[in-house]
Amino acid sequence: MSLKIGIKLTSEYSFNFSLPKREKKRIKFIIIHYTGMKKESSSIKKLCDPKSKVSSHYYIKRNGSILNLVPDLYEAWHAGESKWKTYKSLNKYSIGIELTNPGHQHGYRNFSLKQISSLKKLIKYLSKKYKISYKSILGHSDISPNRKKDPGEKFPWRNLAKDKLCLWHNLKLKRIRKFRKLKLSLKEKGEFLNNIQKIGYSMSKGKDLKKNIDYIVKAFQRRYRQDLINGKLDKECLLISKNVIN
Repeated sequence: MSLKIGIKLTSEYSFNFSLPKREKKRIKFIIIHYTGMKKESSSIKKLCDPKSKVSSHYYIKRNGSILNLVPDLYEAWHAGESKWKTYKSLNKYSIGIELTNPGHQHGYRNFSLKQISSLKKLIKYLSKKYKISYKSILGHSDISPNRKKDPGEKFPWRNLAKDKLCLWHNLKLKRIRKFRKLKLSLKEKGEFLNNIQKIGYSMSKGKDLKKNIDYIVKAFQRRYRQDLINGKLDKECLLISKNVIN
């Protein structure tokens, strides 16, 4: 079928979704993933295989074709254990979009221009239909930083932000780079951690706090400082975090 977004949508059915049908108003997020598998055909097969217990609502092939695997109003199994702001288990509140890409384990590569073009059209359509804020267009690593890296540092968040399809900072990259690797004071570290919680990243408590912070810093860098993901806090990260929340 063809949606009013200028692209052809092909239906392929996945049995992997939860009942009952959810209300339209419960859909508040769009979560973007990469498949992390070598072959496109294997990825589609897995998302449709009842034994895999994974799925997504949409799948974007490398050639830009879009498959609709699960109807929007059913809960697909793409996010897993996840948190964002006050929300937990984001499968309940989101639409999942998978993009063909072998991922970090199998030769991570740039997403194709056709994929990103189709993704933009799909996000525009879904955002309008379900009244989803551009601030609620997220990556899997944003909501599950301790488990996931996708869609990763090659995903063009900045490109999407130009069309107001996601959150991004408006700082000049060359200008803020001089603050890279400059250490933060304890007060500044606290400010950064407070900022990323305002953005939406979820901080765990207890003995795993330090490890959790390391994962979140890397997720933040994959999203907002994609040319250096080292898990280390510096003044460049702090400046970006301040800008994103303003």
